[in-house]
Amino acid sequence: MENHTFVVGQEFPDVKAFRNAIKEAAIAQHFELRIIKSDLIRYFAKCASEGCPWRIRAVKLPNVPTFTVRSLEGTHTCGRNAQNGHHQASVDWIVSFIEERLRNNTNYKPKDILHDIHQQYGITIPYKQAWRAKERGLAAIYGSSEEGYCLLPSYCEQIKRTNPGSVAEVFTTGADNRFHRLFISFFGSINGFLNGCLPIVGLGGIQLKSKYLGTLLSATSFDADGGLFPLAFGVVDVENDESWMWFLSELQKALEMNTENMPRLTFLCDGQKGIVDAVRRKFPSSSHAFCLRHLSESIGKEFKNSRLVHLLWKAAYAATTIHFKEKMLEISEVSSAAAKWLQQFPPSRWALVYFEGTRYGHLSSNIDEFNRWILEARELPIIQVIERIHSKLMAEFQDRQMKSNSWFSVLAPSAEKRMIEAINHASAYQVLRSDEVEFEVLSAERSDIVNIGTHSCSCRGWQLYGIPCSHAVAALVSCRKDVYSFTEKCFTIAGYREAYAETIHPIPERIEWRKISEAPMDDDDDDDDAQVVRPPKFRRPPGRPEKKRICVEDDLNREKHTVHCSRCNQTGHYKTTCKAETMNSIEQF
Repeated sequence: MENHTFVVGQEFPDVKAFRNAIKEAAIAQHFELRIIKSDLIRYFAKCASEGCPWRIRAVKLPNVPTFTVRSLEGTHTCGRNAQNGHHQASVDWIVSFIEERLRNNTNYKPKDILHDIHQQYGITIPYKQAWRAKERGLAAIYGSSEEGYCLLPSYCEQIKRTNPGSVAEVFTTGADNRFHRLFISFFGSINGFLNGCLPIVGLGGIQLKSKYLGTLLSATSFDADGGLFPLAFGVVDVENDESWMWFLSELQKALEMNTENMPRLTFLCDGQKGIVDAVRRKFPSSSHAFCLRHLSESIGKEFKNSRLVHLLWKAAYAATTIHFKEKMLEISEVSSAAAKWLQQFPPSRWALVYFEGTRYGHLSSNIDEFNRWILEARELPIIQVIERIHSKLMAEFQDRQMKSNSWFSVLAPSAEKRMIEAINHASAYQVLRSDEVEFEVLSAERSDIVNIGTHSCSCRGWQLYGIPCSHAVAALVSCRKDVYSFTEKCFTIAGYREAYAETIHPIPERIEWRKISEAPMDDDDDDDDAQVVRPPKFRRPPGRPEKKRICVEDDLNREKHTVHCSRCNQTGHYKTTCKAETMNSIEQF
C-alpha cells in the first residue's frame, strides 16, 4: 500500500485495516470520500467530487475477519481537490501519524506536526487540530492529566517503600480533595547532602505546561566536584509566598529528621521576596545570597550592554574591597544609571568580598541545570514529570558512584586541579615564619600574611574557596604540613563518594501499585474516596504561554523609564505624538 492503490481481490486483515487504508489513500491522493455504506461486513464509497466516476466496494469474507476489495470502478478525473485540509484527516488519524514521533520527543510541537503532514501528504490542516491531536496522543501514550494526579498517593507510597527514609507526601485542599502540593526528597539525596555536599542550597522553580499547569519547585546543591546534586523538589498548584514557605518548611523537616546538627547553610536564589522571607524564618542561622547569573541577566536586559554584565561578574569575584570598588567605578563610568540600579542589591548579597556566609566560590545556583532534566516533560501529566526526575536521579547516582572508583587522588578532580595550580605557584615564593601558625609569604609582586591556625590568608583566597591558596600552600610546605589535610572535607573524594553512597532504588511498574486510580472521578461522589486526588480546579488558560519564567524579584521598585520627545525637548510623549507642531500651525492661522 505504499503507492496507495487498490486492485480487485486485494485483502486486508479486518475492516479496521481496510478503513485505515482507504483513508490513507484518500489523504495521499488528495480526493474526498463520500461513504455510501459502511458497517462490519461491507463498505461502499465513491469520490465526493461531482462527476468523478471513481467507486470502490469491499466486503467481509465468510467465517473470517478478512476484508477484500470486490469491485473498483473508474479512475479519478477530479484532480487534486483536497489540498487545504481533508475531511479524512481527523484528529484520530493525526494521532496515529504522530504517535511514534511523540514517544521519541514529547516536545514535538503542533507547528512541526503541520510541517510533517504537509511535507508527506501535501495537505494543510488547522493548527488547532494539530494541537488537539498532540494532547490526545500524549494522553494515549502517558495517560491523562487526571489519572496522573489520581496516581500520586500510590506513587508516594512506592517511593517510601522502595527507598526507606525518603519523604514523599501529597497534600490536597477542599472537601473534594483537589491537588494542592507535592513534596519529594529521596533518602539518598538527603543523606548525600548532609554527609558529602557543599553546605549550599539553590532554590528555584519552573512552570509546568500540562493541562492543569502548576510549578515545580526545587532545592539543589553542589557535590565535591562542583556537579549538580538535587536535594528535594515539589509541585505546587500556585507559586506564591505561601507555597515557598511551605516548601522550605518541608525541606527543614526532612533535613532535621536525618541530622542532630544542622549545618549552617547558604541559600542561593533569584531574590524573590517570598523565598527570602521563607529562608529567614525556616533557616534563621543560614546566609542568603542572590544568584549572580539571574542578577547579570537582569542588568543585561535592563541596559542592553554586555560590558556591564562582564564588569558585574568581575566585581562579584573580587577578593579585596579595593578591587571591588575599582570594578564598581568602571560600571559607573560605563553607565551611571546602571550603577544606581545596582544599589538596590546590597553587595553583601552578591559580592564574595562582602558576603558573610560560605559560598566556596559559587556565585550562581545550578537550578537551571536541574530544570533541563524535565524541560521536555513539562507538558506531560504530573506523574510523568516525577518519574522523569526519579529515572535521571537513579542514572546519575549510579554513574557517579562508578566514576569515582577510578579516582585515586585526595581531592575531587576540579579541587585537585586548583590545588596543583597553587602548589606550582608556591614553589616560587619565599616564606618567613613569624610563630607556630603565622607566616609572611613574599612573591615578586606582593607580600601576604598566612595563618594556618585560622585557615586564612590576606589574599582571602583560602577563606573564600575552602582550598589553600598558593600563599597558604607555600607556608604549609615550609613547615612540612600536609596541604590536603587543610582542605575542606566537602572537596575530597571521600566526601564525593559519601554523597552518592546511598543508591536511588527503582520503583515497580504501575500495574503492581495499589489501585487507588480505579475510584470514580465524578465530582459528585461521596467523601468515601478521600484517598483519590483530583486535579486543581483551574486549568491552562487560552493563548500562548510565556517562554521564559521571570527570575527577578517582582517588587524591586525600579525607576520607570521616562520617554522623551526629540522635537520639543519635553518629556511624557514621543515625537510621533507631539502636539507642538500642531499648536504652531494653529497659531500661524
